[in-house]
Formats: sequence, C-alpha cells, structure tokens
Amino acid sequence: MPLRLIPLSDDKDLETAPQSPRPGVMSYQLGIAWKRYLRRVLIAAVALFFLLHTVQLSTAGDQVESATYGLSVTWPKDHYKSSFLPVEQAEELCKSQNFTVFPERHHHRKVYDLFLIGTELDWLEIRLNELHRQVDYFVIVESPRTFTNLRKPLHFKDNFERFQRFAPQIIYRMVDFDGMEDNSTWEREAYQRNSLFDAVFPSLVGVQAPSLGDVIMVSDTDEIPRPWTITLLRNCEYPQRVTLRSRFFYYSFQWEHAESDWYHPQATFYHGSATIRPENLRMGQSDREIFNSSWHCSSCFETVAEMANKIGSFSHTEYDQPEFKDPAEIVRRVRNGLDLFDREDEKYEKVDSRTDIPAYLKANEERFAFMIDRDPLNANFRDYPPSARI
Repeated sequence: MPLRLIPLSDDKDLETAPQSPRPGVMSYQLGIAWKRYLRRVLIAAVALFFLLHTVQLSTAGDQVESATYGLSVTWPKDHYKSSFLPVEQAEELCKSQNFTVFPERHHHRKVYDLFLIGTELDWLEIRLNELHRQVDYFVIVESPRTFTNLRKPLHFKDNFERFQRFAPQIIYRMVDFDGMEDNSTWEREAYQRNSLFDAVFPSLVGVQAPSLGDVIMVSDTDEIPRPWTITLLRNCEYPQRVTLRSRFFYYSFQWEHAESDWYHPQATFYHGSATIRPENLRMGQSDREIFNSSWHCSSCFETVAEMANKIGSFSHTEYDQPEFKDPAEIVRRVRNGLDLFDREDEKYEKVDSRTDIPAYLKANEERFAFMIDRDPLNANFRDYPPSARI
C-alpha cells in the first residue's frame, strides 16, 4: 500500500488558524498542529518499516533482490543461487525463524523438489522457470492413469521438448497402478505420491545421489514455494516436518480464499531409509509452519476442458456430477468467484492479481492472462467463445 506523508502546509489546523491571534493562543494552536503533524509522520514511518520488513522483491531477470524475513540479499548477475549464503547472512536469516545455521557447510546441500504432474503444463513451465536457480533437481512422477483409474495421456512425457532446457535438473519416472484396480482413489493417490521417493531415490547415483541432510520438498505442481523459502531451507537446520503455508488463490491470482491459507507444500530432509515418505509428510502433523512461504492457485486452468477433466479425475469422486462440468456454468462461476461445488465454507475475495505472483508469471502476463484476469466474458478460457453470453 503506497504511503503518503502529509506536509505541514496541508494541515487543516494551520489553514484555519486566526490571522491575528493573541501570542499565547497562537503558540497553543501551533503546538497542537505540530503534535498532530509529528503523530502522522510517526504513523507513516511505522507503516513504512513494516512494509519494508515484509515485502518480497523479485524480477524476472538474472539480477534478483529478495527480502527474506527482513534480510536483503542481492544476487550477482551470474551467481547460481543454489549455494550457501555468507555465514553472517545465514545466521541472521535462520535466527528470524528460530532456526540455527546448517552445520555441514563444507559440502553442497542439494534441494530436491518433488511433485506429481497431471495436465498442468503451464504451471510446470512457471515452476521450472521460477525455481531452477534454487532447486538442484525436480523429481517428477507421472502416471498413465488418473487416481480414478481412467487411462490418460502422459502429458509431460509427450511434451518434454517444451522443457528441454531444464533436462539436466529433471528426474522423471512413470508409475502405473498395476494390480491396484480394487484400491480406492485415495490409496492410488498415496501410492503415486510415495513413488516420488520410493521409485526414485534408491536408484540415484553420482551427482544426483542424495546426502544426509539434503532438502526435500513435497507438493503438487500448482503449489510453488517462494524462491527465498528455498534459500531459507538450504541454509538452516530445521525440524523433520515443516509446512510451507501458501497464499491460497482460486481460478486465478484474482480470487483469494477468504477464510484461510493453504497447508502445503511440506519439507523434510534426507535421512536414508528413515526419510519421511511423501504421503506421510504431506498428511501428517507438522513440527513447524512457515507462513506466506509459497503460492497455491487451485483450478487455475487455461481451458474449460482441463477444469472438467480435473473434476472427473481427482479423488473427490462425490463432485463428479454433470451439473458441475457444464461449460457455461464453469465460466459463470469462475468469472464471479463462486465455488464450483456450492460448498458453503468456500468463499473467495477479489484481490489485485498483480501484486504477489511469481516473477516469471509477471513477466509473461499476456501469455498467461487466464491466471491474472477472469473478468472477460469467456473468463480468459482459451476453448470458450469470447462472444458467449454469460
């Protein structure tokens, strides 16, 4: 919020003061005006302090300045930010969360970003571009079946060329649900999430192999940790279970959940065979929470078809009803910030969609208009006619 310091000449008490008052009265009136002016300056200064203390600044280029819990870190143009901070800065950063500095600073501490992929290729593009300077390896698991056991394309594998430049940082596995036909949707989801560790880490060798204490983050594709959050995790010694609570947006960054933030992603560290498995980490009780440390944008899709596909494929099968997948109804609800399923506790507030978004998204607003602005008649869905009457 911009701050405006009120100049002395704008003070109403001075403007309306008598032209020729007695000296005592004049001194008294000026004293009151001066006190009011100082009070306003003090309030503005306090507000400015808190604004500077909490703001996170980022750019889409190589020169990035980020404020991490009040610690300003300016990265040189060619600096790869997956290294440790200078120890003095690390101490200040970790102390802000009552953490201590990670002691094993004599070797590189890797960061593994683990997530499942469905159809969210746009989110994957944003995630890779936003975090590739902080993350060592993106661990991606994809299945040829939905959690409801329906066949589907391998969207990431089929579109890998789109992400070719990140190939050295990507560890990909395809995991099927063979023999799980009789299992529930929740069991299939848990199996696939655990495969992020079970089907990957035991086979990693060479530079990809984990070391004790390496950072592990577990999330969905549309749950993106802020870059400074990863800087914090790499530099600090933290508990085994940490929740990286997210600002919770719906349909786009234009609609924010009115009641609460989002309780994901989660972070832990590599501890050999005793490492907390992803499903347990995601669903279990956290030892520590770090607020406003991520973004989550649920159902932020470019097409109505993707929205309907999500409704038909995710684990909440009770919502897979024809009335919830009607294209015109989807567009109406998205434009007006109404819950898709008429849930009474799901309320969304309209916010400025450009103030707190990933830097890569901000640099590509026109291309990703559906994540920024849902006001047009078609809610910026690419597959819905702009001339449709809503």
